[in-house]
Amino acid sequence: MNKYEIRTQKKKDAIIHAALALFKEKGYTNVSINEIASLSGISTVSIYNYFNNKEGLIAESINILMKKSIQMTLDVLEEKISFKEKLLKAVTICSNTHEQLLGEYFSPEALDDKVLVNLCTENVNKIRTDILMKFVESGKDEGAIDPSISTQTIMEYINAITKMQLSWTTASNFKEKGLELFHLILYGLIGR
Repeated sequence: MNKYEIRTQKKKDAIIHAALALFKEKGYTNVSINEIASLSGISTVSIYNYFNNKEGLIAESINILMKKSIQMTLDVLEEKISFKEKLLKAVTICSNTHEQLLGEYFSPEALDDKVLVNLCTENVNKIRTDILMKFVESGKDEGAIDPSISTQTIMEYINAITKMQLSWTTASNFKEKGLELFHLILYGLIGR
């Protein structure tokens, strides 16, 4: 990295750090770009240049918070286990991550902000979709997923299910419902 790239990355890091601190405390709706600029010491113009808007900032924040989980999930693809076992491990990591992400990085008051919860969930699901596409391709390569079904159709199916899951974000049994849905995806209505 050259000096300009290093300076830019330091500014982005300061903005994200400030935004996360404010989002954690106040939620999304009650935080302004001006507050983020003030806390980070970076101009509002720079924030808009780097992230376009507050939604872009939350999306990048979620990517950073999920970096470790993303890598753990992708590492599962390299393990020498059956595709079904890989998928089960990946789903477990992903379902635990969503719950931990909200509980660990945001205060109860911030979680009352439905806009914050929905934006976090939408961004987590975008990341999951990208990872799932890699798993679908791997499953086809290993012969575990029917190669006659296009990846596009599989992803549209998964996206439809994801939209359904978005309505569950405030459900107390989100994790259990997610595991039931995963079972339904793998085995259908009839069973194994």
